[in-house]
Amino acid sequence: MRVHECRSCQSPSLRVILDLGCHPGSNALLSSIPGEGDEARYPLQLALCQECAMLQLTETVPPEILWQRDFPYYSSASPALLRHASSIAERLIRERKLGPDSLVVEVASNDGYLLRNFRDHGIPCLGIDPADGPAEQARQAGIPTLTDFFSLALADRLVSEGQRADVIVANNVLAHVHAINDFVAGFARLLADDGIAVFEFAYAVDMIQKCEFDTIYHEHHFYHTLHGLIPLFTRHGLNINDVERLPIHGGSLRLWVGRSVERSPAFIALLNYERELGVDRIGWYEGFAERVAELRASLTGLLRAEKARGRRIAAYGAAAKGSTLVNSLDLDPGFFEFVADANPFKHGRLTPGQHIPIVHPDHVLESQPDLVLLLAWNFAGEVLHQQAAYRAAGGRFLIPIPHPRIIEPDERIPDTQFAIGMPAAQYIPAEPAMSKTRPESPAICQSVPPAVPQALPL
Repeated sequence: MRVHECRSCQSPSLRVILDLGCHPGSNALLSSIPGEGDEARYPLQLALCQECAMLQLTETVPPEILWQRDFPYYSSASPALLRHASSIAERLIRERKLGPDSLVVEVASNDGYLLRNFRDHGIPCLGIDPADGPAEQARQAGIPTLTDFFSLALADRLVSEGQRADVIVANNVLAHVHAINDFVAGFARLLADDGIAVFEFAYAVDMIQKCEFDTIYHEHHFYHTLHGLIPLFTRHGLNINDVERLPIHGGSLRLWVGRSVERSPAFIALLNYERELGVDRIGWYEGFAERVAELRASLTGLLRAEKARGRRIAAYGAAAKGSTLVNSLDLDPGFFEFVADANPFKHGRLTPGQHIPIVHPDHVLESQPDLVLLLAWNFAGEVLHQQAAYRAAGGRFLIPIPHPRIIEPDERIPDTQFAIGMPAAQYIPAEPAMSKTRPESPAICQSVPPAVPQALPL
């Protein structure tokens, strides 16, 4: 469904800043190669609302397609994420003085990877997640979990049952919800009067500055900045009280949101930084599309040159971002021998679009390809450590973002991907120069006129 108005403020003043063409659903893994025209593809365009500064996609893919009941992502598959979750849980328990009379709710709780930390301390908790598999795993681990989408209606139901949350955690979900006003209204309803909501999400400023275009995919309806979020939260009686800027996932924000109007020095510093950049104005985004095109061409050229030398090439990380990156490159089907992934629920299936077979990470050492494109570059330190034997045998990795770089077998890189808790004021870089398986679904991406204006109005 094409979007003609801002999902947040309903303004019609959207302006496209990047068009990646048509892509399949990034998590729509396949059990077999579909027939020609049987794999659905959708436009993938990024636009800025010139009224409220909200970055968003111009296309809404129905949630029943994006979030299938057999959604294949399990957070517990990543040791780094488990460490990250444990750290913030321990901090919340300590700083909020949580105990047996408290209630912690996590929205998009997946397999209970975070809430188990509260369970272990005897703190009541509730998970909410629409995917059957992860939700069932959470329940088996002793985490009460509702298999549902979070909404204002669900929040009303919980409150009518006498439940109010002292803490609501929402990691990497604020970008995923099309009906964003209903979603945030649900937080305002469920949150106790003195409660706090903690959001984490990829930061759009990092995405633009570091050319992280592969983080753009249909599950991410939004790409957030403080300037875009302040009007949204204010609309529902909530305020951003504090912010931390984190390196995780290529650059993320952690927001502390409540009813208080207090603003921390870190929040003010980052808000001023965004203002100086001009993130609420279209001019700051000019040149992003050109830099993305240059990165795609550079990476494609490097990979083709390696293949021309007779090198065998594979990939690592069958995640959503990898789907966007691989399907954005000008490479023929079969270019990659396989893609390794630690999630056992993906093994034996094929990636969307390029239909690359997904295998266990041990296959990297067993097969010994000459080069592995690291699609999960945001976990570079962890993956390189896990694949030490492959590297010792002469294996090389290619990190694509922010620019293509081959990591030689004896080269070391610092594992800084999961430094956490760094105040925003200490993590503000200098401003750079800016010049699920549905093979039976019909392809719907057609050559259609843009649904949003391509130029600023006079």
